[in-house]
Amino acid sequence: MSFSLISQTFNKTKKESRPALLTYTVAGDSTKKKSLEILNSISKYADICELGFPHNTPIADGGQIQTSAYRAIKNGIKINDVFSIASQFKKSKKDKPIILMGYYNMIYQYNENKFINKCKKSKVDGLIVVDFPYPENKFFASKCKKKGINFIQLISPTTSRERLKGIIKDSHDMVYYISMLSTTGGKLKVAPRKILENYNKIKLLDKNKKIVIGFGITEKTIKSLNKADGLVVGSAICKEITSSINKRQNIVTNVTNIVKKLKNKIR
Repeated sequence: MSFSLISQTFNKTKKESRPALLTYTVAGDSTKKKSLEILNSISKYADICELGFPHNTPIADGGQIQTSAYRAIKNGIKINDVFSIASQFKKSKKDKPIILMGYYNMIYQYNENKFINKCKKSKVDGLIVVDFPYPENKFFASKCKKKGINFIQLISPTTSRERLKGIIKDSHDMVYYISMLSTTGGKLKVAPRKILENYNKIKLLDKNKKIVIGFGITEKTIKSLNKADGLVVGSAICKEITSSINKRQNIVTNVTNIVKKLKNKIR
């Protein structure tokens, strides 16, 4: 596990003394073909790509991501389509980690073991299951680990110190820190300085664990958080997809430009 593509990526960005840039897009937005094109194009600048399963009852996703998910569902995207987008992406981008992000009821309905095997077959590097908390997820996480898939635990500003210790000890190569109590894409209600203070306290528990920050990260805020191991941008990208569709502009070009700008801010 220690030589996973995810940990190799963090080693690389550390050598370049910058955070890893993680992007989040919804699989199938706005079409299956288009979402693969977007993924291929933004991966030139993103260090790790997160691909979301479109879900009709999301609990952590804000308006921008919900709009993306709605478009994908309307276009008939199914679970197997998400796997096929991931595996097509990996055919041409073998060295780019891809993380799938979704909700547990979907995995449960699909069948846990079948789902993990399908991740392995599609060359998926990691998995984030938003509503499957620690320690309930321990057994599932260990099944992922056996197949060489990083199960990514989530922590937030309200996670108690005791829980933090357990989660960080049991976590794989990366932990996802939710910067504030809101859904994704909310205005940053917390000063970046405060987010980094909390973040640094968590890092003290285990300096070797890579912790990325997500929620509220935009062109305006990204530079002030560049001391983190990694930064996740999702809503800003989904917003650009919506805006490009509405303006009938080239989605792939516009989204790639946004990711390129974000990358330049943390170089």
